[in-house]
Amino acid sequence: MIQPLSDALAERGYDALTPVQAAVTDPALDGADLLVSAQTGSGKTVAFGLAIGPTLLGDALTLDPAAAPLALIVAPTRELAVQVTRELGWLYARTGARLATCVGGMDMRDERRALERGAHIVVGTPGRLTDHIRRGSLDLTGLRVIVLDEADEMLDLGFREDLEFMLGEAPADRRTLLFSATVPPTIAELARSYQRDAVRVTTLSDRTQHADIAYQVLRVAPQDSETAIINVLRFHEAQNALVFANTRATVNRLAARFANRGFAVVSLSGELSQTERTHALQAMRDGRARVCVATDVAARGIDLPNLDLVVHAELPTNAETLLHRSGRTGRAGRKGLSALIVPPKAMRLAERLLRTARVTAEWTTAPAADEIRRRDEERLLEDPAWSEEPAEDEDAFADRLLALHGPRAIAAACLRFYRARHSAPEELSDPAAPAPARDRAPFGPGVWFTLSVGRDARAEARWLLPMLCRSGRIGKDAIGAIRVRDSETHVEIAEAAVPGFLAALGPDGTLEDGITARRMDAPPDMPAAPAPPKRPPARKATSAAAQDAPAAAPPPPPPAVEDPPPRPAAAPRLQEAAPDAPAAGRPDNRPRPAPADRPKDRPHQPPRAQPADKPARADKRPRHGADRTGDAADTRAKGKPARPERGARGSEDRTPWQKRPPRASDPRPDRAGDAPPRKGAPGGARPTRAAAPAAPRQDPSDTSRRYEPPGRASPGAQPAGRPGGKGPGGKGPGGKGPRGKGPRPGGPPRGRKG
Repeated sequence: MIQPLSDALAERGYDALTPVQAAVTDPALDGADLLVSAQTGSGKTVAFGLAIGPTLLGDALTLDPAAAPLALIVAPTRELAVQVTRELGWLYARTGARLATCVGGMDMRDERRALERGAHIVVGTPGRLTDHIRRGSLDLTGLRVIVLDEADEMLDLGFREDLEFMLGEAPADRRTLLFSATVPPTIAELARSYQRDAVRVTTLSDRTQHADIAYQVLRVAPQDSETAIINVLRFHEAQNALVFANTRATVNRLAARFANRGFAVVSLSGELSQTERTHALQAMRDGRARVCVATDVAARGIDLPNLDLVVHAELPTNAETLLHRSGRTGRAGRKGLSALIVPPKAMRLAERLLRTARVTAEWTTAPAADEIRRRDEERLLEDPAWSEEPAEDEDAFADRLLALHGPRAIAAACLRFYRARHSAPEELSDPAAPAPARDRAPFGPGVWFTLSVGRDARAEARWLLPMLCRSGRIGKDAIGAIRVRDSETHVEIAEAAVPGFLAALGPDGTLEDGITARRMDAPPDMPAAPAPPKRPPARKATSAAAQDAPAAAPPPPPPAVEDPPPRPAAAPRLQEAAPDAPAAGRPDNRPRPAPADRPKDRPHQPPRAQPADKPARADKRPRHGADRTGDAADTRAKGKPARPERGARGSEDRTPWQKRPPRASDPRPDRAGDAPPRKGAPGGARPTRAAAPAAPRQDPSDTSRRYEPPGRASPGAQPAGRPGGKGPGGKGPGGKGPRGKGPRPGGPPRGRKG
């Protein structure tokens, strides 16, 4: 070991090195990249300070004048960076090393001036160091070694990009040392990417936990989660205690509560400035404060002297955080206690954390008030002041006390004085007992008041209640029902609180923001409550008793409905077909079933193959202007199957939209259900089917536009519009109506084919 560093250790009282310090100072590891993992509180800061010594000093005993940095130490938090600077300051004091600190929350101009003056070792946080590198105020060209302290925590905090940037800007031939309490896969990947043949150094044991830290799980009732912490602090009376919480709000609440109970307390969280955080830690070191309430910002690397107790007011989220929190105690060979406050709903989480962290804990309950009083008596009797010889003035005062009071009265007064200097213990509930139910006494008798604000002004009970309490100077227990109406609100006030309520409002009865209250002569008429929704019928019982019960009588059969009389068969329609054409209808001449008789899920049937020599139908519908016979002959010549015609058509030449003249054989159109027979039905009879619904009636008030072919307008229909102006059905040509654009002049309507 280098002599200046050895002398500094001896001056600080180091008799022997810790296992991790002895491992990294092995001469065989000089100049090698290291990946070091060790338990918390094992002296890793001094360890990497000794490991970088040969790289910085070489064979010399002192360093050259400061210029560009030779070593860069990166820490996850400001407090840890300041603590590392303090530790390396006394370790390298005899070498003439100059150190600079670059952390967030401090003046960047002062840090830049310190770097311009020169520094051998620079310690900082990832974000601030990256800013200095990008601005050009931190020169890494002469860097020989870079150390990442608590590397796993920096990755968890999201500093991966900053770390990769700094490692990429550093010279390729520098040493890289990674120190961490745990080595997750992300750290191993970082080591493979930015280290050269790194040597793995570990002093962790997979089977044993930290020998200097005792773990206790304190089971508490749900309502005593914070009260139990006061009893824990009072029972142990540690010189320094650290209470961990998960959020800043909880930190502030616990700090205020402890201060009200007489504890010398400080808080530490991310919302504080760097100056406030430094003052808080300094108060713990000086003894001006004995309890520190902190978030996980103080869970890494913070070394407070004489820290004997760590309390987890809220359980951590993972096992690594539990180990790092607990590692603030039991450092440098001192014994420590880590107490977990566990309500019933967090029992499973506590078991899982301890199992994952491989920690064995004692399951017990929080100290009761009687136990704390007995512990106070023991501490009073063990006080070394009893064995000291009294001074001359103290001896004279003792004689006066004995002359005025007896020994028993003096002893009792001494005990009372001792207890008065400490916070009184709390009475805790049994953790196994159920939470007591809060029984509220029935409200009444009451007096109703009307407020000049209602649902129209967005009145709600959640802001009316505090307004009544503030303006009326009454408690919430004196307020009963609150009924919000459209334009006013009815409030019930306890009869005993009415005089004070009226006196606070004054003669005008004004509450706030112009809202007034008026006393009612009688209770308001409350609307009937809506009927509760119908519950589904209960399932049938399947018990043995239900099975043995006699079967219920079957429901009576529905009344028989007589079949309607059969309709007379319609006269067959005459069809004109070629002499050689086959019979019209289905191929097998079977009647088509009615829609009600057809199967719903009928399997798909492939079309039957037609014989090649089957003659084409002669009644195919001809094209306009073409001869029927020639069209059929042309189709047969092409070999294409003729499309069957929908219905029989006469040989006379008619326009497609013209109807044929009625015949005597046609059914009467005024009989319900009568219609022309379906083609292919045997004998021309139409199969039975449901009657078609009646056509809707024409509404004279309906002014919507309808398209009617020329010459086909129905009598009584409304005009669709007149050219050049607005009609009852919409705008004229070129304009927009309720169904779209109007007809174009000289052409068919838009959207329809002419």
